[in-house]
Amino acid sequence: MDRQDRIKRLLNYKNLLYQLQNLGFVKVFSDNIADALGVSSSLVRKDFAIFGIAGSQKGGYEIASILAKINNILGKNQVQKVILIGVGRLGTAFLQYGKGFTDEGIKIVAGFDIDPGKIDEKAAVPIYPMSNLADFIRDNDIKFAIVTVPESASRQVIDILKAEKIQGILNFTSLKIKSTDETIINNVNIEHELARLIYNVNQKNKEPHD
Repeated sequence: MDRQDRIKRLLNYKNLLYQLQNLGFVKVFSDNIADALGVSSSLVRKDFAIFGIAGSQKGGYEIASILAKINNILGKNQVQKVILIGVGRLGTAFLQYGKGFTDEGIKIVAGFDIDPGKIDEKAAVPIYPMSNLADFIRDNDIKFAIVTVPESASRQVIDILKAEKIQGILNFTSLKIKSTDETIINNVNIEHELARLIYNVNQKNKEPHD
């Protein structure tokens, strides 16, 4: 969990640093980052040290240098090819957001679906039948996949992805599936996230106010 938390903070650092860079800042101090993100400056320095990001207490950190290091850590310096399985409403939304992913060094190169009516091999992001999935992964050296299929199909789809040596899966089905030594699986349940958000807001509203 600590590693996952650190990666989340790294993404927050990156977003903040781009904002500061767009405002014309060249250097930044750990105190500035800590205040903006609501964490301690010692945690910022510890994270940076772990990732090999150099700076000094007096001179601060060069924003361009930090961003270059973070982008390298996140693999943004080379395009990460991703496939999408399940071209329903959520899957279609991912395909339509293509440019946003490209800006982050991520490219959805193909979609796959069981519905013949959704197959379009000439689309900007081609949609193929599920029968093409295994061959496409092998032929294109795919390492990452997004899964947005119904729960009833999720286990079968993820088993195929594991068998084809997919290394990272973003699973949007309601079935929570464990990572293995070979495949990291991030389970995202939108219903649960919304329920947790609503609960936290309601609990906050119950707190006494001055």
